[in-house]
Amino acid sequence: MNDTVDQLLAREPHRRVRIGETEITLLGTAHVSPASARTVTDLMASGVFDTVAIELCMSRQRAMLDPEAMSRMDLFSVIRSGQAPMIAASLALGAYQQRLADQYGIEPGAEMRAAMFGALERGLPLALIDRDIGLTLRRAYRAVPWWQRMGLVGGLFASVLSREKIAEEDIERLKEGDMLESTFSEFAEQSRELYLPLIDERDRYMAAHLRKLADQGARQVLAVVGAGHLKGIENYLALDRQRPEDVLEQLEQSPPKARWPKYLPWVVVGIILTGFVIGFTRNTELGLQMVLDWIMINGGLAAVGGIIAFAHPVTIGTVALAAPLTSLNPTIGVGFVAAAVELYMRKPQVGDFARLRRDTTSARGWWSNRVSRVLLVFLLTTLGSAMGTYIGGARIFGHLFGSGG
Repeated sequence: MNDTVDQLLAREPHRRVRIGETEITLLGTAHVSPASARTVTDLMASGVFDTVAIELCMSRQRAMLDPEAMSRMDLFSVIRSGQAPMIAASLALGAYQQRLADQYGIEPGAEMRAAMFGALERGLPLALIDRDIGLTLRRAYRAVPWWQRMGLVGGLFASVLSREKIAEEDIERLKEGDMLESTFSEFAEQSRELYLPLIDERDRYMAAHLRKLADQGARQVLAVVGAGHLKGIENYLALDRQRPEDVLEQLEQSPPKARWPKYLPWVVVGIILTGFVIGFTRNTELGLQMVLDWIMINGGLAAVGGIIAFAHPVTIGTVALAAPLTSLNPTIGVGFVAAAVELYMRKPQVGDFARLRRDTTSARGWWSNRVSRVLLVFLLTTLGSAMGTYIGGARIFGHLFGSGG
């Protein structure tokens, strides 16, 4: 290292770790900080480094280099494959950073772009060392007990609705933590279940990638990462003795799904149908009243979800009719039906996709943009029908055991 590099590194939090003949320089950045982007640009120009590593996965790099990729998204396929919640969460995460970035006229991830383009200009190897964001979100979601998941999702979207301004000096101070890493950081600091997949596992994952680079012959590595990861990566570089390849394989495993959620809908359907049979066995009037209650409660709450999402009137009417039936058939959800009808009635235009990133930084934008509104229609009608299933089921058994009339 030379004096110029030392002076540049003094601008930002950083660590230096030596592994054999390899020196790894960990540069801690804030993802919306102009100062961080300038420092990366200057370090790349020093000519000291032979390898560049950045805190990105392939999907995040693709989104950064091709911001129009969202405009080519097939919404129907996304919803059919069950990825609508993941897309909505990704949009909310991006909106949070975009909201901060809008205050200072700098694009989120400018320091990552500086590292990518700097490596390209100088012909240096570029390593994407972070774990896929989709896998990280899945592991985080599964790590949280089911009764806490709604709070987690609510907190994520609440961050989009917040209009609180953050001073630039506060952003610079936040480099000492992981607050800018994602909206989930506030939860992660208070929950070990979230801290492990969102921060600790990624620290170890990135450290394993860097050790692998050392094994492959890199000698001067510049690793550009969020400042909140510095301590964890440094610790794993020094202490982790497991083969890097084994660590990566272990942390890339999708979390196992619990078996009971797969069977629960069928159990609920069985119980409700049994209730209908018992009701009609007692007398036809009771059975018809139970069916009517089921239709009104389940269809009504699902329709309320559509109304809250500002769905097309035809979508709302379809949901009201379909929800009582789809709730008795776990192979198809009312959210899928609602989204399909909404797409047919209000097909998103090119402009909706072009404005998606900007629109999702505000609550109003989520409801006015046809792309994000389809996601809201899917999520809110699904939630309404789920509530209707349990409330309607309780009403049915109230009839059977005397409390429902």
